[in-house]
Amino acid sequence: MLLRYLGAVAAVSARHAEPARQGAPPVADTLARTHPQARERPARSSEPSTQPSAGREATLVRDVMDVPAASMRDDLSYREIARLLAREHVGALPVVDADDRVTGMVSESDLLAKVAFEAFSGHRAGPIARLRERRLYEKASGRTAADLMTSPAITVLPGATVAEAAWLAALSRLKRIPVADHEGRLVGVVRRDALLQALIRDDAGIRQEVEAKISAFCAPADRDAVEVTVHDGVVELEGRMSQAAMSRLVVEVESIDDVIEVNSHLTVA
Repeated sequence: MLLRYLGAVAAVSARHAEPARQGAPPVADTLARTHPQARERPARSSEPSTQPSAGREATLVRDVMDVPAASMRDDLSYREIARLLAREHVGALPVVDADDRVTGMVSESDLLAKVAFEAFSGHRAGPIARLRERRLYEKASGRTAADLMTSPAITVLPGATVAEAAWLAALSRLKRIPVADHEGRLVGVVRRDALLQALIRDDAGIRQEVEAKISAFCAPADRDAVEVTVHDGVVELEGRMSQAAMSRLVVEVESIDDVIEVNSHLTVA
């Protein structure tokens, strides 16, 4: 499953890299235009550009996101944030302003800065450690979500493809990505495990597509003589068919999304 997930993410990354090689702006630059200060990190995804594979429409973020999405106001206090994270059983939540626009994320790591500073402050420290303490103090001195949050916000559009959202999740290492509309307003949240499940079809779905390809270009006699089995993305082909049809079938099956390997036990009729 992990191989199939990484394969889908890699395919999207390669498709995004192609326009850059042809002189178009890189996707990272397109994302950064939404939040210009976020040049070193992924920002909100642009409009989906990934084309669905033949015979299968791409799943969109709106199809798998959780609605409604829990969030916190930017004036929420440190203790209230801790209680909210515990109540929602999550490690991070988006921060929204009075207009429900996503402004950042507060995580358990952000809250722990207060505790970390207290632990470090009682020790004599060298120059590097003192610099670290100053940075921790800036975070530890915060009292509200606006002070503690990590910003700018990393969000994804509801119309982006699941594969694009997975690519963004891999870059940002986020387990939950806020979903925002074109105005930046929070409309949902998409979990990394939901992206994983959406990207990886079950074996029955793969088998159905293999059988559709057999029906599309194989002669009726060849169709009836081929048996298809799929296990964990590995396709097994058994039976008899013409040499020309056999060669084409193997190539076609290897091109199917989520197919890890094709083992052909076909013989020439």
